[in-house]
Amino acid sequence: MVSTNDLKSGMAVDLPEGLFQVIEHQHVKPGKGKAFVRTKLKNLETGAVLDRTFRAGEDLPQAIIDRQDHQFLYRDDLGFHFMDAGTYEQISVPSGLVGDAANYLVEGMIVQISKHEGNPIGIDLSASVELKVTHAEPAVKGDRVSGATKPVTVETGFIVQAPLFVDDCDVIKVYTRSCTFITRIT
Repeated sequence: MVSTNDLKSGMAVDLPEGLFQVIEHQHVKPGKGKAFVRTKLKNLETGAVLDRTFRAGEDLPQAIIDRQDHQFLYRDDLGFHFMDAGTYEQISVPSGLVGDAANYLVEGMIVQISKHEGNPIGIDLSASVELKVTHAEPAVKGDRVSGATKPVTVETGFIVQAPLFVDDCDVIKVYTRSCTFITRIT
């Protein structure tokens, strides 16, 4: 159990509605009445965000989230398959749980899998990943504005907007939070 006075961003709580992660919290002490804690919670199964107010000092059941590094192996009809590098144990994660991270997963990539009571609940990628460009239209000289971009397809099949100088077989760095091009590696 954890007191609402001790809540911190990133903590997980197990409410009757499901498993939630604290995004924001604010302790409010009005001039009249009792203090309360205003929170913004993210459902770890669905991703929905919920605004909730608790009495100050109220106890909530704290959920223990275990985060471990796993290596991505392959994707098939059952979902995405990962291996724990320490124990060589393989786990399968459903496609719905992987979400947008699927656009960046390359075989051999190390990701962090969050588990609650032994069940995977989410995947965390690094802030940026390096991906090889498999298809890029040639740049056309002529009418363009400074900083023009073109769509390029990377090895995962995902399309990223990149500058005109990016060609086939280049390796580019992509920011995973906003799906944007950062730099060309080679």
